[in-house]
Amino acid sequence: MTRAHAGEMNRRQFLKKTAGAAAAIAAVPHIVPSTALGQTGTTTPGERIVMGSIGVGNMGFGDMNAFMTMPEVQVVAVCDVKRTMRDRAKEAVDAHYGNTDCATYNDFRELVARDDIDAVCIASLDSWHVLHALAAVRSGKDVYVEKPLGMSINEIKVLRDAIHRYGRVFQFGTQQRSSQEFRHACELARNGRLGKIHTIKVGVHAGAAERSGLKTYLPEPVPDWLDYEMWLGPAPWSPYTTARLTYPHWFHISDYSLGYVSGWGIHHIDIAQWGNGTELTGPVEVEGTAQFPSDDALCDNPISWNTRMKYADGVDLIYTGDGPGFTGVRHGITFEGSDGWVWVNRGAIEAEPKSLLNEQFGPNEIHLPISNFHQQNFLEGVRTRGKTISNIDVAVRSDTVCQLAWCAFHLQRKLRWDPVKEAFIGDADANRMLDRTLRSPWHL
Repeated sequence: MTRAHAGEMNRRQFLKKTAGAAAAIAAVPHIVPSTALGQTGTTTPGERIVMGSIGVGNMGFGDMNAFMTMPEVQVVAVCDVKRTMRDRAKEAVDAHYGNTDCATYNDFRELVARDDIDAVCIASLDSWHVLHALAAVRSGKDVYVEKPLGMSINEIKVLRDAIHRYGRVFQFGTQQRSSQEFRHACELARNGRLGKIHTIKVGVHAGAAERSGLKTYLPEPVPDWLDYEMWLGPAPWSPYTTARLTYPHWFHISDYSLGYVSGWGIHHIDIAQWGNGTELTGPVEVEGTAQFPSDDALCDNPISWNTRMKYADGVDLIYTGDGPGFTGVRHGITFEGSDGWVWVNRGAIEAEPKSLLNEQFGPNEIHLPISNFHQQNFLEGVRTRGKTISNIDVAVRSDTVCQLAWCAFHLQRKLRWDPVKEAFIGDADANRMLDRTLRSPWHL
């Protein structure tokens, strides 16, 4: 055995042994110097975190490239049910490392079965996220999972249980937590600079006009570059059509996604939870209305919506998807208090009074964890076994808020929610929506 190979085995054995112990420690996000993580370019092969990527379409390809910019990472395998995406990703990985070593897989189970892989980045079809993550976690891998988290509240709870049981590190793709303007807005709200918070407004683009325009749903031959059966996976079987797989058309089909309600709204809802100090709980009431497509036989997710949720502390959360029939609220997150307000969106922050933007916080006030690079924060967690900034516990709670809105749209009545039991109160119909049937042979 070579010295480098021995070092690699020792490092991997250390990660696996410490994972179980770390699961029992209530760690906070841990930041270590970049020099300790190989930023000087001195990372040896035996110290690298070996990664694989499942789902290498646009988002997954971007995540994979972000990880490859860091010298402490070695990407060794990619998986996608579309051969075109696999080949593109392999070409990029091989070009980056100057070799032809990157392995390609059509079946994710082959990738996660590899003992030499430490961590997996998952950016597959929304309906696959939890199943791919569960397989990786149960195979001893840490996971970076793109948003949204799941298709039902039950399945994201199953993933949370598995993360804790197997002692794995998890990072959710809600990268706004790694941006300074969002953190500052939340610290203003959490430290009382706005007075008593009474209303939080979340406005998002609902994507009504972003369907592909393809309205022909007659069955077509499955192209030879696609494993359509594996693409469908746990979703109900339907004949192949070009429209079904076209992004963002599939994003509007409830068999594969909850649409912009959770697929985009999760970003701002997560910040609302963070700034409200409710990231480990949720609202107690939810009601809302939505407009659904009337001109499309396939797309059935909301194209606009308006939701009001109430928290136990009396704060109202107004969550709006701007589209036909709804004027919505300003895109971004607005925290409104008795003494002022702050609005934040990507790359922008405003406040009244304006002096709030220069506010400093004392040593005994709330200082939220700092992350300036979401993928790097995940790698810090892998190395230290500490919690990431978008760990599984906050991910499940934020994702749940989006799913509660989705339930309210379909039931069209006020729902009462118990955030401790994570169940609707006295509503059997609503509680049936907490789970979703998976097509055989797939199961949680």
